[in-house]
Amino acid sequence: MNKILSSALGSLAVLLLVVAATAIDARAQCLLAQPSDQQVASANSPAANAKVTAVSPAMQGVLNALANLPEADTLVYVNPPRIFNEVIPRLMPPNEVEKMRQGFEEVKKQAGVDPSKLDYVVFAIRFQKPTADLNFQPPEFMVVSSGDFSAESLIELARIATKGKLRDEKYGDKTLSLITIDPVAKETEKYPILKSFAELGVVALDGNTLATGSPAYLRAAIDAAGGKERINTQVLNSLVRDPNAIFSVAGRPFNSFAKSFGMLGTEANARAPRCDWAMGDFYAALTMDQTNFMIRGVSNADNPDTAQILANLYTMLLRYATNEIKDASAQSLLKGLAITAEGDEVLLRADVPQQMVIDMIKQQMRPKMTDAKITAPPDEKPVVKKKRRSTRRRHTKPS
Repeated sequence: MNKILSSALGSLAVLLLVVAATAIDARAQCLLAQPSDQQVASANSPAANAKVTAVSPAMQGVLNALANLPEADTLVYVNPPRIFNEVIPRLMPPNEVEKMRQGFEEVKKQAGVDPSKLDYVVFAIRFQKPTADLNFQPPEFMVVSSGDFSAESLIELARIATKGKLRDEKYGDKTLSLITIDPVAKETEKYPILKSFAELGVVALDGNTLATGSPAYLRAAIDAAGGKERINTQVLNSLVRDPNAIFSVAGRPFNSFAKSFGMLGTEANARAPRCDWAMGDFYAALTMDQTNFMIRGVSNADNPDTAQILANLYTMLLRYATNEIKDASAQSLLKGLAITAEGDEVLLRADVPQQMVIDMIKQQMRPKMTDAKITAPPDEKPVVKKKRRSTRRRHTKPS
């Protein structure tokens, strides 16, 4: 009975979370004019309240480069310099770090790129409006990386690795190299929804910036590099709320949902959008100081009441997950998470001691002890005691 009740509560909690994450406010039914790109994020959104810390000239160059990206609904930013120069040396033994650096030297000799010399890596996802036949279209994706390497040389290496399967297409002043993924292309005959993944492309946006992903999205990146339809300022500001973060992610899930399911019109039929709504816009990042790794997240909740309701709901789900997980390390991490409401935002905070992470990594890297084989001693034949033959004395009768 307890197991059934526990399962039911878990299902109910998940259902409540889904409802809270996908419900659309009644205000979205009012008709308003389409907002401009600068007004997409509301004044109380996480992006608008972003507090950008002071950055180095090198980091400012990265931010300027990110401003040349095309429109995106979800962005993931990775900061390789901090990972390779600060995080890894603290988490790994010096001899392992040295081996890694030697490996990078070999990669540089073979491919002409040193992973530790990357300036940034960005994963971008862009959702699309439905087609004219009202079929859902999967999102487009793109990976953009920049650093101390030659983008053209890497494309030539890819050409060799694919045995000449890359085909070139001229777009604007760039050369877009495309390849068809044959197994996926074959499956599209049965599942047309896979068409977006049947072809990949790669392009050098400049001498040391490489973009890989969906061909249509790469064309948009080329246009953005030329000054057309660049990324929304508020979305970018949300991503780099702390530009020195090791890792950060920002997205607009409700806008993505509205776009994908025709609420903003289709490719063939434009539709004036309804009330713009920034609820659900989120930001999360991992950063560090001298002793802790710090997780910071924020999600827009539209108003203080909704923020408190969501914070209470998330806290309940977190408590449930903590009780269900039996691993002591995972429990410690979950107990360190704090979810609170502040104004019209839901905040996530956690400070994880670096030593705890180091201990967890050591525990995972420690070779597993195999059960020693217990060899049974050879069977000893039981010693058979010889029975003593007793001879009876014959007594003779006296004559």
